Amino acid sequence: MKLAKQQQMIIGNSRLNAEAGETLETVDPATGKVLAEFPRGREVDVDAAVKAARSAQCDWVRRTPVERSRTLLEIARAVEANSEELAWIESVDTGKPLTQARADVRTAARYFEFYGGLADKLGGITVPLGDEYVDYTTREPVGVSGQIVPWNYPLQIGARGIAPALAAGNSVVVKPAEGAPLSLLRLAEIAQDAGLAPGLLNVVTGLGSEAGAALAGHPGIDQVTFTGSVQAGTLVMQAAATNINPVTLELGGKCPNLVFEDADLDAAVPVLVSALIQNAGQTCSAATRLIVARELYEPLIERLRHRLEQLKLGPGVDDPDMGPMISASQLKKVAEQVQAARADGATVFGGEIAPESEQHGGNFYLPTIISNVDPSAPVAKEELFGPVLVVLPFEDDEEAVRLANGTDYGLVCGVWTNDVKRAHRVARDLHAGQVYINGYGAAGGVEIPFGGLKKSGFGREKGIEGLNSYLQTKNVCVRL
Repeated sequence: MKLAKQQQMIIGNSRLNAEAGETLETVDPATGKVLAEFPRGREVDVDAAVKAARSAQCDWVRRTPVERSRTLLEIARAVEANSEELAWIESVDTGKPLTQARADVRTAARYFEFYGGLADKLGGITVPLGDEYVDYTTREPVGVSGQIVPWNYPLQIGARGIAPALAAGNSVVVKPAEGAPLSLLRLAEIAQDAGLAPGLLNVVTGLGSEAGAALAGHPGIDQVTFTGSVQAGTLVMQAAATNINPVTLELGGKCPNLVFEDADLDAAVPVLVSALIQNAGQTCSAATRLIVARELYEPLIERLRHRLEQLKLGPGVDDPDMGPMISASQLKKVAEQVQAARADGATVFGGEIAPESEQHGGNFYLPTIISNVDPSAPVAKEELFGPVLVVLPFEDDEEAVRLANGTDYGLVCGVWTNDVKRAHRVARDLHAGQVYINGYGAAGGVEIPFGGLKKSGFGREKGIEGLNSYLQTKNVCVRL
């Protein structure tokens, strides 16, 4: 497939370069080769996009809910019709295997389908106050949503915020990550071709410190959605606070799988591996901690080592088991953290830059298992954002839960046991926004609420609850 070497921003009904004429490059992480140039948007470009969004939203909110519903359903069909192109773009821009990129496209289409189905069902309630009053509520859009999307799942995470915002009657300005901006630019084109009015979905490319910061703090924005690091999320909150704007944050994770002595290991092992290596471990919800019953500690590590040895690494478009990391700097960061754990006495399996890096010129790292490590060590508590699994043993249920809750994060947990009582008891005690029992993930999980506790952020995306960030409640009280 061909890719335009000169990309442009989408603002209103125009394809634009940056006002200052500056550009950035996006690189194939598998080869290090430049894929395309794109505009380096700044505050002036963000301002133009916000104005276009505000103008378009005034008309969009007056459209009937069924009209909004039909538009989103058309976008869903258009995404599916362009699925192979979108998957290829996502694969070369992020490095992820084509199979995973195709799953991301299906999930993106499902977001528009799901929220398109809800757009005409957003009613309010009546409140009984006695014979002298009639009281009711309405659900109204917040206005213009500013959304800052990360590089690891640009299409899927972009759609998960764009679709509910549009369904609720808002317009959107998106700032994709500079590391992988291409799929969201194409998505905006597809949406307009499917009938979405210009200005309802604007895409401003650029650096997070420039365009992203300008968007988060823009006085014309009514709500901000951000997915990324804790450090960047803190800055987004501070910028949004200057305008007293609500923020939805999905931040980091150090997600554990708890494997009890009665777990079905034949069922668990493939899922544990998949939850680690998806997108080369560059996922906030990646299962990068394994908390396992003492009697299963060595046998499970051995089974996982055997599985990891069989994995094929390579460029995403070749559809391997695992692709490259997003950048040389991210590769170096993970390698240094693993080396530090090794120097502190941990046992490391893998833990090296993969031969595919030299073969293809990209950023490949071997899937890694770290054992015999102190639970308080940085590698056991901090997010590495790579295919690195830390394995910790436990003696009883209480220690398992204590270890699972022993980080600053609380995003996703997995529990593996055939004891129903234990499963529900442990799920209750885990400090996480989402708990899976005898599984990890639900095929995109569009229908189920997702979000974190502690430094994993706040607010919920996906499912019906995902609409709450983009709606506000108005109460009307009539005295008879």
